[in-house]
Amino acid sequence: MGTIVVSENVTLDGVVQDPTGDEGFALGGWFTHFGGADRDEWSAIEYAEARAAAALLLGRRTYTWFAGRWAARPGDWADRLRELPKYVVASAALDGPDWMNVEVVKGEVVEEVSALKQRVDGEIVVYGSRQLVQSLLAHDLVDELRLTTFPYLLGAGERWFDRIGPATRPLRLVTTRAIGNTLALHTYRPERAA
Repeated sequence: MGTIVVSENVTLDGVVQDPTGDEGFALGGWFTHFGGADRDEWSAIEYAEARAAAALLLGRRTYTWFAGRWAARPGDWADRLRELPKYVVASAALDGPDWMNVEVVKGEVVEEVSALKQRVDGEIVVYGSRQLVQSLLAHDLVDELRLTTFPYLLGAGERWFDRIGPATRPLRLVTTRAIGNTLALHTYRPERAA
C-alpha cells in the first residue's frame, strides 16, 4: 500500500506561494535567496527523497512547472524524476513539455487518490500542488508532511492550511533536521485513532 508524502518548501509563516518568483506575486522568489552549502545539502536531501519515492502525485500547474524545468535537464536527479511514475490531477489534457511516465488522474480526487494508494507500493511524493494538498489534508489522505522551512516572514501570501476545513488535525513530530545554516526540515505524521 502506498503512503502520501507531502514534501514542501515553506516560509516560516507558512507561505507556499510563488517560491521562485515565476507567478508575479510581489513577495515571491523567497526560495531563490539561499545558496552555497545550504543549497547543496538541500539538493542532496531532495535527491535522496526522489530515489526513495515510488511515484509522484502532482497538480496540473505544478506538473507543468516541473516538466518545463526537469524533462530535458541532465543528471542523476533529473533521470530519477523522469523514470518515476507521475500521476497528475488534471481535468483536461496537459499543456507543456512531455515528461516520461505520466498518467492523468481524472474524476473525483479523493476516490482517485485513495485508489492510487491501494495500487502503488511505497511513497507517493507530492511537490507543490497547493490546491491538491489542501484537498488531501481535508480528507485525511496525507500520511506524512515534510516541511522545509525557509527563514522568511512574508506576512502575506497563500498558505497550505488556509482551506483544509475547521476540524483539528493532530500531528506528531517525527524528526527535525537542520539543513546548513538557514533551513530546517520538519517531518510530521498525523495522529490517527487506532
